[in-house]
Amino acid sequence: MNYLDYYELAQEPFSNAPVSRFYFNSPQHSQALVRLTHLCAQMKGLGILVGDIGAGKTTLARRLLDSLPEAEYEAALLVIIHSGVTASWLLKRIALQLGVDSPSEDKLTLLGQLYQRLVKIYESGKKAVVLIDEAQMLATRELMEEFRGLLNLEVPERKLLSLIFFGLPEIEQNLKLDPPLAQRVAIKYRLDHLAQESTEAYIKHRLRLAGASRMPFTPEAVRAVHRFSSGTPRVINTLCDNALFEGYVARAPMIDEAMIARVALDLGLDGGATPLETAPPARKEPPRPASSEKGKPIDLGEIDRYLAGLAKPS
Repeated sequence: MNYLDYYELAQEPFSNAPVSRFYFNSPQHSQALVRLTHLCAQMKGLGILVGDIGAGKTTLARRLLDSLPEAEYEAALLVIIHSGVTASWLLKRIALQLGVDSPSEDKLTLLGQLYQRLVKIYESGKKAVVLIDEAQMLATRELMEEFRGLLNLEVPERKLLSLIFFGLPEIEQNLKLDPPLAQRVAIKYRLDHLAQESTEAYIKHRLRLAGASRMPFTPEAVRAVHRFSSGTPRVINTLCDNALFEGYVARAPMIDEAMIARVALDLGLDGGATPLETAPPARKEPPRPASSEKGKPIDLGEIDRYLAGLAKPS
C-alpha cells in the first residue's frame, strides 16, 4: 500500500509535472487566457505574461498552446533552458518550429526563408504564433533587437507573427535593452499568488481529478497550506504531496494543521509567526496500521459549481 491507496486516490494529485488535465482555471488564469487568446486572434504582435517562481506560467503557456485550433494557427512553444542563447540559434529554432526546412546558416538568407514561410502561413488562412517560456533568460540587447526585427515582418495591415513571452518579472528589464521593442508590447498580464479561497478550490480540484472520494485535508490544514505557500501553486503541490505521504506513514485518516506545519518546517517554509508555525509539535512514532477512518466526503457537484463561478471573468 502507498499513500494513493490509503487516501483512495487513482493517481498523484499534487505532482509538479505539467499535466494538462490538472490545469486549474482560477479567475486570474481565466483572465490571462482571454487576453492572450485575443492577442493571438488579432495578431497584435508582442504579449507578456509575468509571474513569480512557481506561479503557473509554464502550465498556462501549454494550456494556451493546446487551446489554439490547428486549423487556425501555426503555433509553437519554445522553452529557453539556459542564458547562453545566441541570436543565430534563436532565429533557427523559431524557423524550425514554424516549418522552415533546412534553415540557412546565413542570417539574411534565414530571414528570407522565415519571411517566405510566414507569408505561406498567412496565405493558407492561418496565424503564426510563437510562445517563449522562461523568456527572462533572453537578456541581451542583440536578442531583443532580433525580436523587434521579427515583429516587423508583416503584410499590408497585418503582422505575420505574434510572440508571447512567459517568464519572471525580469523580462520587463530585458525589454528595456531595446526601447523600441518595449513600445511594441500590446498586452501584458501578471499572475499573482492565489487567494485563500482559490487555494482551497485548487486543492479540491486536483483531488477530484485524481479520483478522490473524500477530502483528506481539514479546513484548518487547507488554511495552513495557503499560509505557508503564500498561494504559490508549485509550493501548494509540494506541501500537499509531502503531507499526504507523512499522513500515510502516520496512518492519519485526516491531514490536520499540525501535520502541515511539520511538513512546512521540514521544507524550510515560513508561514508567519503563530506558535504553531514557529514551534511545530515533535514528531511521534507512527502507530501500527489500523482500520482506515474516512473523512468527510467531497461534494463533487458543489466543487464544480464553485469552480465554474470562480472562472467567470470579473
